[in-house]
Amino acid sequence: MRPRVRFAPSPTGYLHVGGARTALFNWLYARRHGGTFILRIEDTDVERSSADMVTAIFNSMRWLGLEWDEGPGVGGPHAPYFQTERLDKYRGAARALAESGRAYRCFCKPDDLKAERAAAESAGGTWNYDRRCFKLAPAEIAARVAAGAPHALRFLVPGGKTTFDDLVHGTIEFENLNIEDFVILRSDNYPTYHLSVVVDDVEMQVTEVVRGDDHISNTPKQVLLYQAMSAPVPRFAHVPLILGPDKKRLSKRHGATSVGEYEAQGYLPEAMVNFLALLGWSPGSGDQEVFTRDELIARFTLEGISGGNAVFNPEKLDWFNQQHIMRMPADAILDRVRGDLAAAGLWRDRFATSDRAWMGRVIDLVKPRAKKLADIVPQLRPFIEDRIEVDPAAAQKHLSAPDLGPHLAAWRDALARVEPFDAATLEAALRATAETRGIKAGVLIHATRVAVTGRAVSPGIFDVLELIGRERVLNRLA
Repeated sequence: MRPRVRFAPSPTGYLHVGGARTALFNWLYARRHGGTFILRIEDTDVERSSADMVTAIFNSMRWLGLEWDEGPGVGGPHAPYFQTERLDKYRGAARALAESGRAYRCFCKPDDLKAERAAAESAGGTWNYDRRCFKLAPAEIAARVAAGAPHALRFLVPGGKTTFDDLVHGTIEFENLNIEDFVILRSDNYPTYHLSVVVDDVEMQVTEVVRGDDHISNTPKQVLLYQAMSAPVPRFAHVPLILGPDKKRLSKRHGATSVGEYEAQGYLPEAMVNFLALLGWSPGSGDQEVFTRDELIARFTLEGISGGNAVFNPEKLDWFNQQHIMRMPADAILDRVRGDLAAAGLWRDRFATSDRAWMGRVIDLVKPRAKKLADIVPQLRPFIEDRIEVDPAAAQKHLSAPDLGPHLAAWRDALARVEPFDAATLEAALRATAETRGIKAGVLIHATRVAVTGRAVSPGIFDVLELIGRERVLNRLA
């Protein structure tokens, strides 16, 4: 059977980079083996879930290129894929477990149990539910039900041990004595996480469950539910958590944590996918770090996932982004920054037609200096606008010498005559002018850069002059 894996976010917030990494691992595994990637929305936390968060999760998934094979908007043989639309399935499964003696009614008030737990823990002890309702006589249970007493359903944990083989951590074993009889259906008739996730995974025929390390403690309860339902237990792979540079769990204090924030900051989805894939997974031998999506698919294995926590390094993400920008064709970059150019008042329709080749040359010139797509737009301004703003500090440093005027005038005269107007010829002309006037070439180079671009730094100035064009260069020097 080809693998069937799922990503099941709760729409109580935006798609966090940790969730995105989990989704990516599932997606890569499905693509590598010709399997099915399922998206399921676990929205049974009705108070905290929202339609806006659902939309945001969809948008972030699509931006990353993690299209799903089954799920919302796509459909599939196991629809619906929102848990709030599947409540009858969970309630039916809970009743079946109760009828088979694997679950029992619990009439205890949650607040009372919470208080008992708190008291035990404050005294330095531990607390597990003592099965007091399991011990009720059948007549007492029937009377309470007939009187309409609210009650939950608890799973009856058997004795012995629960063991599963984790593809990342190896064999993991839990003593059932330490697993309390957990609630599977609350008194409000809503399922708990453990029941709903297992019912869905059984019906959707999930073969591998790839999720974060923080779910390891949930796994024995879910294994017991699979077994109680006489369903095959999927293989588990618990992936390491993502930590900040301070080795603490990644949070807002480390900067952006949602995928949407990185998209807004001008990161490429290709770079984010590459970066996330290497957070806790190794492609094997070799020192290659920059991968295309297809290369990641070809190399990905669950066995390559590391058992140690991964560190989210923003500087490394910037490096990946720069590497992918460098590898991206100028036409593709132009298409992606078109909206930003328009928002900055810099878009011209001719960039898509007659000037597209010229614009491509400009983008290729400036992109080595861009860590993000957002860095490209301001660098394009001197090439697009007729008038530029000059940085006062740069002007003070490179344009304020009292004897500079005659030198620039001579250089401008040379520029007016030079043929062809290309980088190599321009460089030769500048150096000849500087030599004739007995000054260092750098004096003219720095002054020209500030006068023509408004800045003290730029790509190679002679390439810049060629692409800006003779007329605008002469005007700015004047």
